[in-house]
Amino acid sequence: MRYQISGKQIDIGEALQTHVQTELGEIFAKYAGRPTDAYVVFSKSGHEFVCETVVHLSTGLTAQSKAHATEIYAAFGGSSEKMEKQLRRYKRRLKDHHRDRSQPVELSDAGSYILASSDESEGAEPESVTSMIVAEMEAKIPSLSVGEAVMQMELANASVLVFRNEGHGGVNVVYRRDDGNIGWVDPRNTG
Repeated sequence: MRYQISGKQIDIGEALQTHVQTELGEIFAKYAGRPTDAYVVFSKSGHEFVCETVVHLSTGLTAQSKAHATEIYAAFGGSSEKMEKQLRRYKRRLKDHHRDRSQPVELSDAGSYILASSDESEGAEPESVTSMIVAEMEAKIPSLSVGEAVMQMELANASVLVFRNEGHGGVNVVYRRDDGNIGWVDPRNTG
């Protein structure tokens, strides 16, 4: 297990790093089986400390949590509680997922872009339909079953997940609907 514990424009001491490794180690031993990497980043937002935790599991799934507090240890405590709750909720499914899968989740490369928002007033006709690209990044598209995709989306606390459907190899999307349910877009099934 590799830990990367860092601070964004704040100094974190050895005591905090040791505390983070100990606490996360106990959580992973209890729920996650074999995590491969844990990234913990502390930062400051106004008067509060922010702790963001990202854990890559050996199955290829990723769990994320984030918490704010006025003290740095409390921020980590909140983040680790959220992580533990996610892993506890999915413990059985994570273990079943690992048993069924002999190889880690396969990842495909894709481009991810951030487009500039238009300053056009509402209702006005835009001059062109092209948008300026503000940022270009690399994204990974996992090859998962629909159930695994929903679990990954919830573990990552994301509102949408693009994945390659293991059943037929096509690109699919799962997303959280406004009514709280999960939507699934499968372009192959149009009937």
